[in-house]
Amino acid sequence: MSRAISWLLAIALLLCLVVPGFIAFRVWHVARVDDRTTADAIVVLGAAQYDGVPTPVFQARLEHAASLYDEGVAPQIITVGGSQPGDRYTEAGSGRAYLTELGVPPTVILAVETGTNTVGSLDAVAQTVRDQGGRSVVLVSDPTHSYRARMMAEDVGLDAWTSPTRHGPAVWTRENQITSIIRETGAVLWYQYHRIAGSDVDFPG
Repeated sequence: MSRAISWLLAIALLLCLVVPGFIAFRVWHVARVDDRTTADAIVVLGAAQYDGVPTPVFQARLEHAASLYDEGVAPQIITVGGSQPGDRYTEAGSGRAYLTELGVPPTVILAVETGTNTVGSLDAVAQTVRDQGGRSVVLVSDPTHSYRARMMAEDVGLDAWTSPTRHGPAVWTRENQITSIIRETGAVLWYQYHRIAGSDVDFPG
């Protein structure tokens, strides 16, 4: 009996090391992928804005989305994200305004101003894209967020690939990138666990 318990403990310990290691590798690998396959829409995942002005992290995402649109990756850009209590502007609305300042035609920008987390925003995007007769999206976010974002998008029925931003605070330093990989590994584990449990699946903070 003691030998069987020892083997079970050894296997459990191995899984505790292998599973996070594999997820960390996937986070790192997908962060390096820049897939510009033609899609129905480019989706810019929201980030903080202050009184209608996107933060540098959000600006980097929006600028990358504008370059994808200029390259003809998709005929439409969708900005996402609602507002926090006390905000006068939504993330999606702030993103739309910034894109127009970059020269993107307002007629091709759609702001989906619902959702306070990635899961809620992508669920709203999926419904919007389906209503337009589409299904495929290119997701724009920070590199290490791409793996989890693609997973969530596929879970709500979208055909999704990723083209992460390559400039901005999220990719300034090697230390920042390593910290982000560690955090995202935990976020993916959190997401998978709560998805199976059927509870709130987005990572806090």
